[in-house]
Amino acid sequence: MQILFINNDGSGFADQIQIAEGMTVEALFQQRVSHGRPQDYLIRVNRQPITAGYILQEGDRVSITPVKIEGATSRQIINVYYLPSSLQYGPPWEPDNVLTAA
Repeated sequence: MQILFINNDGSGFADQIQIAEGMTVEALFQQRVSHGRPQDYLIRVNRQPITAGYILQEGDRVSITPVKIEGATSRQIINVYYLPSSLQYGPPWEPDNVLTAA
């Protein structure tokens, strides 16, 4: 039977693929994304979140999207402190030593 498979991992692609009758979403994931863990991906069938045991039907639209993009880091809070103007040394646009290029 034939389904539309959308893989958003890496550069992403969409293609009509042939699968065996009675194949589950879990089996398709293991076959197509063998390097990944299912909990790291959002897996949808016909635009709806689905369980791993769902048996795929003819014409289903399956999309697999990573939850975290490789290389991305979690957002960190950065504290910014301002010095009172009395502690600043000279106007901010002037070099603070002779080695600074103008």
